[in-house]
Amino acid sequence: MVKQTALKKGVFFILLSAFSFALMSVFIREVGDLPAAQKALFRNSVSFLFAAVMVKRGRSENTAEKKHNWRQLLLRSVCGTIGVVANFYAISRLPLGDSNSLNKLSPFFTILASALILKESVKPYQLFGLGIAFTGALLILKPTAIGLSLAHIVAIIGAIAAGFAYTYVRQLRLLGEQGAYIVFFFSAFSILTLIGPVLFKYQAMTSRQLILLLLAGVAASLGQLGVTEAYKYAPARAISIYNYA
Repeated sequence: MVKQTALKKGVFFILLSAFSFALMSVFIREVGDLPAAQKALFRNSVSFLFAAVMVKRGRSENTAEKKHNWRQLLLRSVCGTIGVVANFYAISRLPLGDSNSLNKLSPFFTILASALILKESVKPYQLFGLGIAFTGALLILKPTAIGLSLAHIVAIIGAIAAGFAYTYVRQLRLLGEQGAYIVFFFSAFSILTLIGPVLFKYQAMTSRQLILLLLAGVAASLGQLGVTEAYKYAPARAISIYNYA
């Protein structure tokens, strides 16, 4: 059973994360018609700088060498990169309410992934609450979604990827990995993965677009750190539902 103090901290950080990612979505939407990979690259570059400073500061305070969990870090990064690019693609091609509603299906997949990967049990009342939230997200989507377009399918794939990414975040925190290093590794991986495609199809940006992407990066950094801290304190079954806030 999750201790109440830890649960409250987990809820606080997951709410902070949800709010930050909502701001990020608005900024990304306002950027306009840029390739999803280019948006993701700039967004994660800001997160990389934030996390690099925090990792360096943490190492200066703790000189002990730490063994990292490379397999879980890589899986988290692969899923996270797919999730971000898919989400940005959907934001650019769907009404913001629709894309965010589909993205917020990720807590459902987080709980499923946690049960599969971490063997975390799920209580009936938690499934009931998640089911209500899941249905609510679909009801928001239905009025404008007459059949599933490619953008809708990509958004669902992004939600699945994000759900698994959050599960690996939880696993890494249980293994003692620092939150800043998880964000740092993910950001570095996504930059190396995306820089080739972005340079191949780079699209010139206005100063306004650049500022909005930087703001999206700041909001995403807070969102990422919020997620990593939240899953340090509580399992997915206890706090994932608060993503629907």
